[in-house]
Amino acid sequence: MLAYPLLGIAIFMALWSFTASNINTSLGTFPGPLKVYEQAGNLLKEHQAEKQREAAFYQRQEERNAKKLAADPNAEIRVREFNGRPTFITQIGTSLVTVLYGFVLASAIAIPLGVLIGLSSVAYAAANPIIQILKPVSPLAWLPLVTIVVSAVYVSDDPMFEKSFLTSMITVTLCSLWPTLINTAVGVASIEKDFNNISKVLRLGPIAHVQKIVLPASVPMIFTGLRLSLGIAWMVLIAAEMLAQNPGLGKFVWDEFQNGSSDSLSRIMAAVLVIGFIGFLLDRAMLLCQKWFSWDKSAVLR
Repeated sequence: MLAYPLLGIAIFMALWSFTASNINTSLGTFPGPLKVYEQAGNLLKEHQAEKQREAAFYQRQEERNAKKLAADPNAEIRVREFNGRPTFITQIGTSLVTVLYGFVLASAIAIPLGVLIGLSSVAYAAANPIIQILKPVSPLAWLPLVTIVVSAVYVSDDPMFEKSFLTSMITVTLCSLWPTLINTAVGVASIEKDFNNISKVLRLGPIAHVQKIVLPASVPMIFTGLRLSLGIAWMVLIAAEMLAQNPGLGKFVWDEFQNGSSDSLSRIMAAVLVIGFIGFLLDRAMLLCQKWFSWDKSAVLR
C-alpha cells in the first residue's frame, strides 16, 4: 500500500526539481528539493544554537546570583527572562498553540449552537440568514476589526495573554466555526424519526434526549464539520499571522519574504512544506478521534 504514495511523492519531487531549475527570480533560481532540505537543516541548527544560548544565559545568571548571595545573604536577586529571537521551531509551537485554542473555542460555540438550530426550526430560521452572511467573510476582513476591538477592550496592567495571541485566536475562531455549526445542525436535523420515537417512549427529558439520542446519532456529521473547521483554522491562522505580523509561522514566512536574501526562497519553501505537513497531521489526528468516538465501527472513514 505504501508503493503508490511513494510513487506519487517521487513524481512530485521530479516535477518540482525540473520546474524549479527553469524558474529564475530576482533572488536567484527557484529552490529545488535538495536546497530546501539543506535550509531545513539550517533552520534546525539555528534553533539548537538558540537553545544553547538560552541555557548559557540562565547558567551565567545562576552563577552570578550565587556569587552575590555568597557575598551578601540579604542581597537582592534579579531573575530575568531570556529574550532570544524566535526560531522556526518556536514559531511552529506558537502557531500550533494558537490554532488549537481558536479551534477549541470555535467548537465550544458551534456544537451547542448547531444542536439548538438542528432541533428547533424557529432557531434555524432566525440564525440561518446571519450564518449565510458571516460564513463567507474572509479572515483578511475580520482581522482589522478584531485587532481594533482587542486593543480597545483588552486593557490590563498584568495581561494573561498577549494581544497578538488573542487577535490571531479570535480571527481563527470567527472563520472556522461555520463548518462545524452547519454540519452539526444538519446532522441533528437528519436524525431518524425512530430514534426520536424511542426517546418519547422512554420519556427522556431535553438534556437526556440530547445526550443519549441527538449527539451519538450526529457524531459522523459533527466530526465531518470538525475536520473541515480544523483545516480552515490552520489556513486562516497562517494568513492572520502574516498580515498582522503576529508571532507564528505566518510571520516567519513574511519576514523571510522581506529579508530577500538568497536563502529566503528555500526557507519559505521549507515553511510551506512544514505548514502542509502539519495540516495533514492535524487532519489525521481528527480522523483518529472520529473513529474512536463513532458508534459505527464498520463505517469507512478517510
